[in-house]
Amino acid sequence: MKQFINLQRERPSYYLLRISVIFLFVSGGLLSIRAFSFSPAASKPNIIIILVDDAGYADFGFMGSKDLQTPNIDKLAAGAIRFMDAHVSASVCSPSRAGLLTGKYQQRFGYECNEGEGYPGMDTSQTILPKLLQQQGYRTAAFGKWHLGFEPAQHPLQKGYQYYYGFLSGGRSYFYRPQKDDRLGSKNGLLENRNQVPFEGYLTDRLGDKAVEYIRENKDHPFFIYWAPNAVHTPMEASEEDMEKFANHPRQKLAAMTFSLDRAIGKMVEELKKHGLFENTLIFFLSDNGGAHDNLSNNFPLKGFKGNKYEAGHRVPFFISWPKQFDVGVQYHGLSSSLDIFPTALEAAGVSIQPTLGIDGISLIPFLTGEKNDNPHHELVWRKDGAAAIRFNQYKLILINGAGERLYDLSEDPGESNDLQQIKPEIFSLLKQKLNNWEKDKMKPAWTEGAVWDTITLMIHDDLMHNQKVRVRNPAELNEYRSID
Repeated sequence: MKQFINLQRERPSYYLLRISVIFLFVSGGLLSIRAFSFSPAASKPNIIIILVDDAGYADFGFMGSKDLQTPNIDKLAAGAIRFMDAHVSASVCSPSRAGLLTGKYQQRFGYECNEGEGYPGMDTSQTILPKLLQQQGYRTAAFGKWHLGFEPAQHPLQKGYQYYYGFLSGGRSYFYRPQKDDRLGSKNGLLENRNQVPFEGYLTDRLGDKAVEYIRENKDHPFFIYWAPNAVHTPMEASEEDMEKFANHPRQKLAAMTFSLDRAIGKMVEELKKHGLFENTLIFFLSDNGGAHDNLSNNFPLKGFKGNKYEAGHRVPFFISWPKQFDVGVQYHGLSSSLDIFPTALEAAGVSIQPTLGIDGISLIPFLTGEKNDNPHHELVWRKDGAAAIRFNQYKLILINGAGERLYDLSEDPGESNDLQQIKPEIFSLLKQKLNNWEKDKMKPAWTEGAVWDTITLMIHDDLMHNQKVRVRNPAELNEYRSID
């Protein structure tokens, strides 16, 4: 049976609602989830991207979590299409966001590392999703973490957003800190459009409240919202009320932070329903990369964590909700990428994609309606400085300068433990050639993360490649390791 036609009934135990699924099979293949004539021009959907930060692969109820409470997210996922083989284009925050918003491999414009030595931010000549939607009459807004540059030309308001409420840096406190993150002129300071503003309470709640206000104020117009909170990225901070709710929980702070995240998303969905907008709102939900080592996230059953080329670095929870078009909860097993959000949103809005954009993403709509019975992708690539990986069908090759190479068959070994390069030399050679071909039209990184992080990344991969406990995960641990060694 072909793997790419596997749309499966969701496990009821993962959901709060009972789900019924209807399949239509033609000539042994799944034709569609629901028969409909796709005509987005007749009624433009509202579009929301919910991009959470550093969330663990198994840290939502719909992904099997038993100890973290995410009832609103789970309810939303219950009526959505859940992607079981979904990936972001980078295993760290900043380049992942660059890929998502441009729909192309960020290596096409030299953006493959997090902030580091000589960081210039994103190339301002790149067209991102809100700009194209704004040209089609959408009202556009971004909330939360930007992390794509600090120059005036890189500001969200210069890149297609008409309203911005968030911060430009990669992380900050969840509380107002006038002597630190919120000191005047700080890159971490909270902005409303271009003005630095104070806030009360817990930041995730405020980001949710502001999005609710925006939905209410723009309910009579098609809108695009990019909602990118810093939850559940460090620092590990939560409100006293939420902390009390999870007293004695082994992951108390993460549980409280996740609960606040879920509450904010629940408020947004309820506001959509209040104004009759939910049915025709296309919602993408995903994490920007895998769970980090320093926030107690759970990436089970995947190997690795944020920042490396193993599955837990770039394979993420991902679902699409659009009740007007897709009204059942199913699993989709085709290989998919966050790069696909760009063309999927544009097709839903009735926008033609110009070839000059040079995007690498593929609209998922034909695959979900049954128009196409194939994988959206047969090949995906990840590269950050000296670390690279390529996926081709079920095989994955990891190559690390200074640490070596590993070949895995994810269909037989999802935990990436058994190296097959000696057993399957022809597959090993094929994937190396494919990676070389991919690199021919990509740029070298415009900056790097520096020698310290390069060393840490190398050591992490070396340990993972040998199925050993990771020795160092940050500069402090590297210094300690060197002093002992």
